[in-house]
Amino acid sequence: MQDFVEWARARPDARFTNWLRADVAAVWEQAVDHRFAHELAAGTIDDGVFRRYLIQDYSFIDVFCTLLGFAVGHAPSLQDRIPLAQFLGLVTSEENTYFERALAALGVDDAAGQPLLPATHGFHELLGTAAHSGSYEQIITVLVATEWLYLDWASRVADTRPERFIHAEWIELHANPGFADFVGWLRGQLDRDGPKLGADGQARVLETFRRAIDLEKAFFDAAYD
Repeated sequence: MQDFVEWARARPDARFTNWLRADVAAVWEQAVDHRFAHELAAGTIDDGVFRRYLIQDYSFIDVFCTLLGFAVGHAPSLQDRIPLAQFLGLVTSEENTYFERALAALGVDDAAGQPLLPATHGFHELLGTAAHSGSYEQIITVLVATEWLYLDWASRVADTRPERFIHAEWIELHANPGFADFVGWLRGQLDRDGPKLGADGQARVLETFRRAIDLEKAFFDAAYD
C-alpha cells in the first residue's frame, strides 16, 4: 500500500479516511457483505447466533464508554467534545436499553457472566490500548473504523424491515441520519488531523485501522462458530 502522501498525490480531493479504507478494501467488503447482515435483515438469523453475537457485543459497552470518555478528554476543543459527549449519551441510553430488551427477549438473564470469545478479547484489548494511548488520533481511528463499518453494512440493508424488533432496531440504530452525520463528523476529525501526523504517525493509525477491521470480520464470523 502506498503511503498517504504518495496515494494523495494523484488525488486532488483525497481524504485521509478514504486512504485507510482503500488499504483494507477486501476485508471491509467481507465484513459489510457478511451473511450476518443479510440474515439479520431477512429476519432469518438463528436465535442462537444472534444471542451469541449480542452477548459478546454487549460486553463492549463499558470499555466503549471508557474509550468515548477518553476521546472527550483528549479532544482539542469544546466544539470537538460536544458530538463525542452526545454520542456517549446515546450509547448509554438508547443502545444500552436495546441490549437489555433484546437479550431479555432471547432468554439471556446474565449477559455479563458469559465467557468472551477470542475476537471479543481482541477488541477489548484494541479499545483499551487506544483509550490509554494518550493519542486523540488513535482513539478517533478506532471510532472511525467501527462506526463507519457499521453504518455501511446497516445502510446496505436499511430498506428491509424484519418483523422482530431485535432485528429491526439493531439495523435502525446504525442506519439513520443522526448516526450517519456522526460518522461523517468522525471522519472529518481524522481527515483534518491524519495528514499532519507525519509518516510514522500515519503508519501507526493505519495499523490500528487494519486491526479494527480484521476484528470486525472475525467478530461476525465468531457468532457462527
